[in-house]
Amino acid sequence: MQIEQQLTMPYPFYMKNQTRGFTENMRAEVVNWLFRIHLKFRLWPETLYITSNLIDRYLSICDISPDRVYLLAITSLLIATKYEEIYPPTVKDFIKVTNNKFTRE
Repeated sequence: MQIEQQLTMPYPFYMKNQTRGFTENMRAEVVNWLFRIHLKFRLWPETLYITSNLIDRYLSICDISPDRVYLLAITSLLIATKYEEIYPPTVKDFIKVTNNKFTRE
């Protein structure tokens, strides 16, 4: 495996470092929620893979509280769509999908 790939892979046991209440079940719920959004916007499968990888990479280095996980998820999806999609959804679309729970800022 190339050195760059090893440096950017998520730590496989990152859930052990989550001390603020984030659990495996919560991660499963977030991924399920992202999958539904992914289907709603008819995005490429690669976009979902990149999103999941971004989430796991972030969680490998940061301890997150459960109330911020959906913000992490939707932000990761936004980044992945900008990278992968020809016509990515707008920030306004993502705010609408979250029932206005988050603001543009």
